[in-house]
Amino acid sequence: MPLKYLDAVRQPGQTVNPLFAFLGVELKEAGPDRAVLELPFRPEFIQGAGAVAGGVVAALADEAMAHVVLANLAAGQKTATVEMTVRYFRPVLESGLTAVAVLVNKGRRIISAEALVTDAKNRQVAKAGGSFFVLE
Repeated sequence: MPLKYLDAVRQPGQTVNPLFAFLGVELKEAGPDRAVLELPFRPEFIQGAGAVAGGVVAALADEAMAHVVLANLAAGQKTATVEMTVRYFRPVLESGLTAVAVLVNKGRRIISAEALVTDAKNRQVAKAGGSFFVLE
């Protein structure tokens, strides 16, 4: 399942990840050590104070971490986020985002990852850490 999904989600017009299609997320890389996702800027991401909503940034980080986890799963396994923390460093006004996730620890039932989110000028926007449950 993970390899088939990881191949399918990279295809133009993919339908295996409706969230990616809705937000415009592009999976640039997904391997057992690292995953890279890009999110082009859209005005719809702006909240009332004029910055990209923190939840959009968090969703990108969560998905990046989930995809490095997916690249570590065996056939038939799935994953779900158990917990996640996000530390924000700067507001994002009008910029695309890139999230780079790395594997931290691979246990039998829990896999941990971290993600760094940067803006179009390669400035750190947020850092996230998360734990993911391995589902059979």
